Amino acid sequence: MHENFFHKLKVYYEDTDSGGVVYYANYLKFLERARTEALFSIGYSNSKIQEEFKSLIIVKSCNIEYKKSAYLEDELTIRSFVKSITKTSFFMNQIITKNNELIVEAQIHLVFVNKDGKPIKIPDQIYSKFKPYFCNSIKK
Repeated sequence: MHENFFHKLKVYYEDTDSGGVVYYANYLKFLERARTEALFSIGYSNSKIQEEFKSLIIVKSCNIEYKKSAYLEDELTIRSFVKSITKTSFFMNQIITKNNELIVEAQIHLVFVNKDGKPIKIPDQIYSKFKPYFCNSIKK
């Protein structure tokens, strides 16, 4: 069993098209916000990682499936968890729901890179903080 990060948000006018439906690209922003909050919850931020470890976490790939639409003023919940990990990267699954109804499923491949964009080993301090959130199938 793995732990989950939860992030709640409300859909604002700026998130929607003229029909009040959430514009598809905005779901990527919602997912990014949830990942950022997950990072904060373990005591880190993107700027702290950059300062302390001279590295960044970048999105290598994203697989997203839109199941249903969200609308203006909907309240959404984003559940995020680490599915698997290697020495330099990890896969995070993220699920957006509205009233426990599935809206979006996504799998994000995240990589730690140095200032030159080259993959580097995930810092031990971050790895150990994320460890409780890893699924049982950890790859080394």
